[in-house]
Amino acid sequence: MSIFGKLSFKDQAFKLREDSILDATTGILATKGFDLMTMDDVANLIGISKPSLYKHFKSKEDLVGSTMLRLLDAAMLQLEQLPASLSAQQKLSALLEWALRVRLEGGLPFLPATSAHVREMLMRNLKYVGKVIKLNSQLEKLVQQAQKAGDLNPDLPSDVILYSYYARTCDPAVEYLQRFSKMKPDDIVRHMLQVCFTGLK
Repeated sequence: MSIFGKLSFKDQAFKLREDSILDATTGILATKGFDLMTMDDVANLIGISKPSLYKHFKSKEDLVGSTMLRLLDAAMLQLEQLPASLSAQQKLSALLEWALRVRLEGGLPFLPATSAHVREMLMRNLKYVGKVIKLNSQLEKLVQQAQKAGDLNPDLPSDVILYSYYARTCDPAVEYLQRFSKMKPDDIVRHMLQVCFTGLK
């Protein structure tokens, strides 16, 4: 049974509106960033009043926190749904491919990587911190497993590989290729994965 099967019609409508708000926020954050985004921007984009928006989220910080939590939940769900038959390196590659595709569609604003203010704000969000720690632990184990299997360089510290992997998810090369090259999204993703896992050699 889906989550909507357990909710009243009124609650379903509330949840659908909330999802629309988070979708709108994601798009605005991807184009304008946190500092330039306003609650008016979000309300105007989805056609509701600002008081209605505040019924869902009490502040811009609360709204952005919820947006980033949803992003983390999506990443964790993608990881959980990967076939058990995949190797650790294949799972890392599949998750990065997902992240790149979502990003190319404007759905992956990497705010913590670009704003110290947002980083500090999110570090005060205990739900966010808890999910980050959980996802980081899962990915660290995959990196170590891939190193033991010889699929990733065992001579590199696992932290170097892990943080380099994170950096690929917010590599500005993706935007440059999308804007200035003639490559299709599939080609951009394929080449970025190649750079990440086999390098430029």
